[in-house]
Amino acid sequence: MNIRRVPFDHPDAVKLNDQVQAEYAVRYDDEGDVTPLDPSMFEPPLGLYLIAYDAQDRPVATGGWRSQDANDEGYSDGDAEIKRMYVIEEARGNGLARRILSALEDDARAAGRTRMVLETGTKQPEAIALYTSSGYEPCAKFGHYRFHDLSRCFAKPL
Repeated sequence: MNIRRVPFDHPDAVKLNDQVQAEYAVRYDDEGDVTPLDPSMFEPPLGLYLIAYDAQDRPVATGGWRSQDANDEGYSDGDAEIKRMYVIEEARGNGLARRILSALEDDARAAGRTRMVLETGTKQPEAIALYTSSGYEPCAKFGHYRFHDLSRCFAKPL
């Protein structure tokens, strides 16, 4: 696998984002994740967006982080928020999500962030298993979905 830094609005990022949104829509019977995101949120040093490509140079996995600081949505100073972690179905089970997660953590730490946070949902048990097995613990809810019953938030010191 070749993991590359790309802009959030790169065509391959848009393609994978459309796929993950379609999966969210099916799992939650809604329109997908409507958290407002802008490509500038993932530009270093305030964030990072990664895509993993397979041996045929096909985009197969993605993930990013964006800086957050204390605000009325429940974030804390020094937070780095994980967004759009996704592995296409045929590439799952190969450790790609774990590799991207580790790269995101390393980059956020190097950028001076002190805590990695994320929001996922109860209908994504695979995501919850990945994060808890990677040292993330439940934390106070934050972000766009903080008042939703199906939302679960996790954090890990960097």
